[in-house]
Amino acid sequence: MADQPTLAQVAAEAGVSPATASRVLTGSVRVSTSTRRQVHDAMSRLGYVRHRAPRGTSARRSDQLVAAVICEHTQRMFSEPFYARLLSAADEVFTSYGVPFVVMTATPATSTIAAPPLVTGSFDGVLLAGARERHPLAVTLAASGIAVRSAGRPPDGIDLPFVDMDNMDGARQAAEHLLLTNRRAITVIAGPPTLPGARDRLDGFLRTLHAAGMNDVPVAYGDFTHASGAHAMQWLLQRSPHLDAVFAASDPMAAGAMQSLRRAGRRVPDDVAVVGFDDAPLARHTSPTLTTVRQPVEELGVLAARMLLMSITSEDDVPHGNPILPTELVVREST
Repeated sequence: MADQPTLAQVAAEAGVSPATASRVLTGSVRVSTSTRRQVHDAMSRLGYVRHRAPRGTSARRSDQLVAAVICEHTQRMFSEPFYARLLSAADEVFTSYGVPFVVMTATPATSTIAAPPLVTGSFDGVLLAGARERHPLAVTLAASGIAVRSAGRPPDGIDLPFVDMDNMDGARQAAEHLLLTNRRAITVIAGPPTLPGARDRLDGFLRTLHAAGMNDVPVAYGDFTHASGAHAMQWLLQRSPHLDAVFAASDPMAAGAMQSLRRAGRRVPDDVAVVGFDDAPLARHTSPTLTTVRQPVEELGVLAARMLLMSITSEDDVPHGNPILPTELVVREST
């Protein structure tokens, strides 16, 4: 078996000093973003994995502590129903096992603050959610050796175990429903293209329409918020004034779209059918009530938390595979 690459070899490959490479690994704020990227790229090329102290040694605590890290601004974490449902479900699991967990946020700009306590031994595991392409903390965690489970598929090129929804199939169901209800001028309000789940929803929806012969489908982009859905709907009405349906990649965006449609004098569903994604509580309180794709958020939180705990406590029986949970179309009044 070939010898594992050392940190010194990583440093040489990246063209930096061993001390700088070490600071990158611990998330030091004294390293520039470009240097961190050089070191992480070298780690990937060489296959370097950080070796943590064995369990039971003096370097480990006898108790366990995990962190839930949301890769969003704090305001967004508190305002997005998805994260509230996810964290609440995960909390029940951690509490039932007597494992305290800390919730923190980490944007790309604040990753250097969040990384050091996560990768230097303060925590036994990390539950990660919301990581987008090339998020520096996700890259650091993948190379750190700490137990991580991502709630949602991580960005391409970042090798982390995960639990995810079948976002692509959920979007397929939404598209087929609109086709079966004879909608032919269909539009989309997609989520952030750098977020894997949002990209899967768009791909699943467009592939289904393309298979039905619809190739020029107008797409606007939002950030999963009500306001972004309203603005995107306004743009789509200008781009396709005769549209008769819209699929929004989140329920808040769908609610925002319905508001813009009302202001434009379009009746839902008589003039325009609207389908959301989430089956968040608000889907049952819009007027009309919202047809949407139900994603099992609580089940996602429970399974991700359990699999994280298994990987922390079962050294010889680390769970393999990345479970994909099914989604389900829920038909209500908006279509």
